[in-house]
Amino acid sequence: MRALVIDDSRTMRRIVAGALGRLGYETVEAGDGQEALDVLEAGGRYDLACIDWNMPVMDGLTFVTNVRANPHWRSVTLMMVTTESEHGQIVRALAAGAHEYMIKPFTPDALRDKLELLGLLPLEETV
Repeated sequence: MRALVIDDSRTMRRIVAGALGRLGYETVEAGDGQEALDVLEAGGRYDLACIDWNMPVMDGLTFVTNVRANPHWRSVTLMMVTTESEHGQIVRALAAGAHEYMIKPFTPDALRDKLELLGLLPLEETV
């Protein structure tokens, strides 16, 4: 399975990518929403995108809106991974098309639980 990790913090990208890698994901990193859109436009199939909200150039909510507007990317599961914890923000992200929402800081087990809920654990993990 493949995941796109989108965060302007290199450290946070490495944390999320590392946790996903331990679960069996192949990851690609992007520093903002526009860079992530460029990755999607270049082709390749992604099962999951983990998206920070607050980023320069293009924020996470705008990225979600752009992905949902493109029928070619409808199969990508979108999960916000952000410090934004207000109920209104969560509702906005889910209404825009995000499938799940995880608040930073998080544990690797919490990430695994979200992926299990979404049916996105690699096969060897679910056995």
